Amino acid sequence: MRELRIITMREFFAYFATPLAYVFLVIFLAGAGAVTFFIGDFFSRRQADLFSFFSFVPWLFLVLIPAVGMRLWAEERKSGSIELLMTLPVTTGQAVGGKFLAAWLFTGIAVVLTFPLWISVNYLGDPDNGVILAGYVGTMLMAGALLALAGCLSALTRNQVIAFVVGTAASFLFMMSGLDLVLSVFKGWAPPYVIDMISALSFLTHFQTISQGLLHLPALVFFATMIIVCLFINIQIVELKKAG
Repeated sequence: MRELRIITMREFFAYFATPLAYVFLVIFLAGAGAVTFFIGDFFSRRQADLFSFFSFVPWLFLVLIPAVGMRLWAEERKSGSIELLMTLPVTTGQAVGGKFLAAWLFTGIAVVLTFPLWISVNYLGDPDNGVILAGYVGTMLMAGALLALAGCLSALTRNQVIAFVVGTAASFLFMMSGLDLVLSVFKGWAPPYVIDMISALSFLTHFQTISQGLLHLPALVFFATMIIVCLFINIQIVELKKAG
């Protein structure tokens, strides 16, 4: 646990070693405010809730999460520091877990900094804070799953730009897989269980269930499973690269 904590703190503070982290935070917070109060028609709806924020946060994550995750391993491989990291008395699992937790913590700070939105809706009305809290829980779970996925893809390349583009594309596919527009492509020829399997992989569908105030067990299990599976795959990729 000590090694995991050290790697987590090392990676977390590394985000703030350059102005890029602050740029990401500012862009995310500006985007969160814009989609909540302007694009989401907060004032015209005349309802004190964060429905508009939680409706758009998955699409904000399509930019933020791949940007955070692209450096997890691509930068290590490009600079050659991955060899140094692997010579330290830590396991590959600890290295992968530490990097993931640091990225998740950084994303958590971005999410927590949206607290003025929560304060605003409580000032303007009487929202259901239980639903809002559930929405934030779902937001963090979805962020964790997207980060674990981005970490896998980052481990496959030395180029951060490629990691970002591929991470964004993969995240978009997982977001869209449960929509009727996508499922209609398969309904003409694929058996029902294949369609159900594709639909079940949708991050958006599971997140919407939680953001409505329902801590639905299948949705919680889905995000937890995605994180565990992607981290396991990440470990195997790093092991293969190290062996090569």
